[in-house]
Amino acid sequence: MKKTLTLVLAVIIMLAGLAGCGSSKNQSNNSSPQPKPSNSEQGKTTVPPSGASAANKDGKKTLVVYFSMPETTNPNNMNQEEANSTVVINGEVLGNTQYVANLIQKNTGADIFRIEPKTPYPTNHRALVDLAKTEQNNKARPELAKKVENLGQYDVVFLGYPNWWGDMPMILYSFLESHDLSGKTIVPFNTHGGSGFSNTVSTIAALQPNANVIKNGFTVSRDTVQNCADDVAAWLKTLGY
Repeated sequence: MKKTLTLVLAVIIMLAGLAGCGSSKNQSNNSSPQPKPSNSEQGKTTVPPSGASAANKDGKKTLVVYFSMPETTNPNNMNQEEANSTVVINGEVLGNTQYVANLIQKNTGADIFRIEPKTPYPTNHRALVDLAKTEQNNKARPELAKKVENLGQYDVVFLGYPNWWGDMPMILYSFLESHDLSGKTIVPFNTHGGSGFSNTVSTIAALQPNANVIKNGFTVSRDTVQNCADDVAAWLKTLGY
């Protein structure tokens, strides 16, 4: 009888031990550690998809808006006026302001929008200069080819333009009068032939009185714009990018 009881107890203990091992094994399978990333994956930063706007250190969404008027798209045999209005990068012709806008977009990851007139401007230098002066004298408001969609999602707007006749091109007035930038931060940047910003920053502030217009914008001469990449990056760092 004692032998039989001992045998039964031994069997019960053995079965309990097997059940415990099975439970422990199942728990291990359910919580198995994930494989470690390879050396090439460790520390990798996820790049936002195309069209997604990156943010500065304060988490603010950013848009670069610019108007630029290169006087040619042909990188070969430029005359002096065409060379003055353009920067050639890897064989591609960019307008001066377009080049700076691209540098800002590259450094910030911002979305980008080009202001374009519904009726294209001439690329001939004399015709363009004369048209710009006529528009200024007439306080013209050239019609925009398109407007910014979903403007409300942006907190910061970099606004770029060339200095024409000591002022913004009149199409900038069209843009500023047809887009409400209230509550946003506007960061001006421009290119020029010697006049800098002139009074354009205060003009922007007057046209958008409910926006915060940054006074220390970026301005660069057409004579040195092709060498301004480091200056743009340094300026953006002062703004928190």
